[in-house]
Amino acid sequence: MSEHSTIDICVEPIELYKLLKIANMVGGGGEAKIMISEGKVLVNNKVAVQKRKKIRRGDIIEYNGVIIEVAYNPSKKSAEFISTVVSANKKSKKKKRVNSKAPVIASAASTEPSTEGSKSKSISL
Repeated sequence: MSEHSTIDICVEPIELYKLLKIANMVGGGGEAKIMISEGKVLVNNKVAVQKRKKIRRGDIIEYNGVIIEVAYNPSKKSAEFISTVVSANKKSKKKKRVNSKAPVIASAASTEPSTEGSKSKSISL
């Protein structure tokens, strides 16, 4: 069996693309998703194409010749992991706020019917 390193995760399960990012196996989440969808990532010696595949302790991940084993350590939270979780929470809250706003109502001046031309004068001779 080949040598592999161990990565501690503090949340279980973790999505595959996030694990690749946190383990610095890829440059970012977008790159991770592309590599997974192209079938270049193995989970437990099987090709994984699910970007959000749930990874748990004991799983073996292989990408680009690098093999890691996942270990669960809830007390060890990396700074990168914390910033990833915090930024994801901020984005979801921002989206919820944007989606919950009521549509903007047009100004009162444009919604009132015009009185010009609507009054007819009758002239009798």
